[in-house]
Amino acid sequence: MTTFLQDVLNSIDLKRINDYTFILPSKRAGLFFKKELVKGLDRTIISPQILSIEEFIEQVSQLTPISNTEVLFQFYSIYLELTPKASIEPFDVFCKWGQILLQDFNEVDRYDIDGNDIFNYLTSVKEVEHWSVQDDKTNLVSNYLVFWKYIATYYKTLKERLLNQGLGYQGLVYRIAKDNIEAYKEQTNETHVFLGFNALNTCEELIFKSFKNSDKGIILWDLDHYFFENKHHASGKFLRQLHKNGLIDKVSIEQLKNTYTTPKDIEIIGTQKSVAQSKVVANILDAIAKNQTKKSEENKEDTFANTALVLSDENLLLPVLNSLPNQVDNCNITMGLPLQLAPLSNIFETFFQLNKTKANSLYFKDVITVLTNSYIQPIFKHNDVKLKIKRLNKDNKVNFTYQELELLFPGDEILIKTLFSKWETVTDALKALKYIIQEIKLPLKETKNKQLDLEYLFKFDVIFTQLEALNKRFKHIQNTETLFQLFKELLSTETLDIKGEPFEGLQIMGMLESRVLDFETVIITSVNEGILPAGKSNNSFIPFDLKIEYGLPTYNDKDAIYTYHFYHLIQRAKKVYVIYNTEMDALNGGEKSRFIQQLETENIHNITQQIVSADIPTYLNELEVIPKTETVQQKIIQLGQKGFSPSSLTNYVRNPLDFYYDKILGVKATDLVEETVAANTLGTIVHESLEFLYTPFIGKLISVDDVQSFKKQIDKTVLKYFEIVYKNGDVSTGKNLIIFEVAKRYVLNFLNYEIAQLKAGNTIRIIALEDNEETLIKIEGIDQPVKIKGMVDRVDEFNGQIRIIDYKTGKVTQDKVRVSEWDLILSDFDKYSKPFQILAYAYMRFQSGKSQLPLKAGIISFKNLAEGFLPFQKKIGHGKYDDTITKDILDEFEIQLKNLILEIYNKELPFTENELKAPNF
Repeated sequence: MTTFLQDVLNSIDLKRINDYTFILPSKRAGLFFKKELVKGLDRTIISPQILSIEEFIEQVSQLTPISNTEVLFQFYSIYLELTPKASIEPFDVFCKWGQILLQDFNEVDRYDIDGNDIFNYLTSVKEVEHWSVQDDKTNLVSNYLVFWKYIATYYKTLKERLLNQGLGYQGLVYRIAKDNIEAYKEQTNETHVFLGFNALNTCEELIFKSFKNSDKGIILWDLDHYFFENKHHASGKFLRQLHKNGLIDKVSIEQLKNTYTTPKDIEIIGTQKSVAQSKVVANILDAIAKNQTKKSEENKEDTFANTALVLSDENLLLPVLNSLPNQVDNCNITMGLPLQLAPLSNIFETFFQLNKTKANSLYFKDVITVLTNSYIQPIFKHNDVKLKIKRLNKDNKVNFTYQELELLFPGDEILIKTLFSKWETVTDALKALKYIIQEIKLPLKETKNKQLDLEYLFKFDVIFTQLEALNKRFKHIQNTETLFQLFKELLSTETLDIKGEPFEGLQIMGMLESRVLDFETVIITSVNEGILPAGKSNNSFIPFDLKIEYGLPTYNDKDAIYTYHFYHLIQRAKKVYVIYNTEMDALNGGEKSRFIQQLETENIHNITQQIVSADIPTYLNELEVIPKTETVQQKIIQLGQKGFSPSSLTNYVRNPLDFYYDKILGVKATDLVEETVAANTLGTIVHESLEFLYTPFIGKLISVDDVQSFKKQIDKTVLKYFEIVYKNGDVSTGKNLIIFEVAKRYVLNFLNYEIAQLKAGNTIRIIALEDNEETLIKIEGIDQPVKIKGMVDRVDEFNGQIRIIDYKTGKVTQDKVRVSEWDLILSDFDKYSKPFQILAYAYMRFQSGKSQLPLKAGIISFKNLAEGFLPFQKKIGHGKYDDTITKDILDEFEIQLKNLILEIYNKELPFTENELKAPNF
């Protein structure tokens, strides 16, 4: 393959190389040109001047380019001076439309249009659009028309002020370069060679014509004969126009080569989303590497030397980099990595969000968000942040004062103050953000493979430093909200420019960076409508018809530019991979680009197409099995000595693996801050409140008056236990206030239920509350007795009948407290867990001698108080149940209990995970 740059060097006199100045579309193209030049020389020379078009234009204009942010600040100063006070908008609002208007100024200058003419015309158009028979216009319309009236003045004043300072935005630099070109030519004796240009703005066209009409310029166009002659092909649109305007002569047309029609192998691959595209790229690169290795082991280092990976969507860069195969030892990235994709951007946004609230306290989720950030944790020098987070969760505080956080982090008070204190001024904000950047930088520098993070950090530091300097000079940012808006605007436009060794390994670039360059193998991603080409864009105040009238570029022209770049990549290539997203997405995907459809209809090349779906592995849903080693057996013996609770035993029935993690390994659920009262917390509060109210009457018969007196204590008692159980939690507002009222209502409803029972002539004597029960069981096959222990919520005597009561704040119905067959009690957790628990309480009280038989045991459900006491029932016939617990019942239960414990102790029987049923809603 002969590249365009090689053709250029073959057409010029290399002996006179130092008499030339070469101008190319980009810096990258200049580097590759220099590489080709070195190959073609047989002696050592001083390199000729090789410039990008931007560098050349700056050189001719003698102006210093100014950043978009600084132009915006200068523009706002002019806006404040010229705009009537009643129509002035704040800086954060101005930023949103100011950027768009500056882009219009830029286009007007690049295309050498009289600004006064076009903007006055635009003002007249807007006047006509808002014409009204009435003399008086609304304030909204009046302010709107003031804006259009002053655009021409804004443009003229901004241009004059920048020129007085020797500064210029891109379009202004081009306009002044066009004005200076004749003077520049008089001062130089070198021949200027312009290489590989396509679409020219008016200033460029006039500059090129000036050189063409003299003996100091050579223009070499990179275009294929096929595109030029095919008048309907958008790839040749601009060069056909330049030919019509006389910039491309007949000789140049005759010299055009016809390389595009040489048959090429083109694979068109459709796949889903960004990650899948990156995996397809990785597979292609892996195949290229293997194929190259087969050809020659000696040339392994040059595997990807002639391969280009072109990312039409810059957001694909990170997924691609993370998917590159091991064979890609080197790669050169020449494109911008969007700053808003940087993980670091999230932490800076978090700090701005923290300062948006005016509260004097800090919300726990905001605190946790900062402290759990992977960039923030390493900067604490005196505290283990993970331990402190556990402490915060355990304390259960929803809001913190700054002083409380400082006390929690001794030695790091300055850091805590910087991270969480409210910013009083913009200066305070920028100072704090720059301090945080410096703190984050130190641990990153000491960590391997953090170069990209350091580059991102440096870019953020540059942004905040620039904003600090500009605000000192112009003082337009009056508050942190405006600073945040400007920061977000910069995030959406700024990129981290990555530059690597230009000639080593795989070349990764954006579409614009591919200008002038040719590769044998080309991989192009995201070839979808809306991305390549980008399609319609309305980022301008100048209407479409007015752009046509004045010769300004429209979205049609931008589409034609990308058409040229796309086909130029294919023009001299041998193997091309075109990848597109098949996933239907309203924003950017689903429809393959018209470029693909055009390739298909041309029927010139060897095209193959395929749709690639993700290779999703299938996994057998194997249940986990954990053997009972000697260590595990010792732990089980210790548990037996300490005591199994009914809840732990039912947990084993539900899933032995949960029992293993909880009781054998001791893995507990992480304490989390309860922003809203949890169900188990509510249950504890209700239990504790009832225990407190009834405790003075243990051993006594209670009366209606006794229970009526409890009602007066409900508010104080429930609040007391909320404060104890729900540590530091706020129950004064929101959902917690509702749950607090629910807890009071549960207690009140229960007391009303007790009163109704007493008024009906029943007698109730309290025997025990929250009573600890335990008993030892001798089991054949286990050397030592096994302890069973638990706590009974309430034991009372109802009309002379002993009752064991378990409170439940959830809803329980009578059918959930029945047993039909004893063999099922250990196999159906959902159905029999509650009977198992209450029978265990009855068994322990009987074995310990605290209660005699017969007795009753059951549940009182606070969500089902209408059914009252729900006793354990044993099925004795069709539709018949007995609710009295006798010795026979406990003997049957004891058999099942021993079988369960034997199963736990059995060393031959591993802990095997149960396949849990989905909840039945």
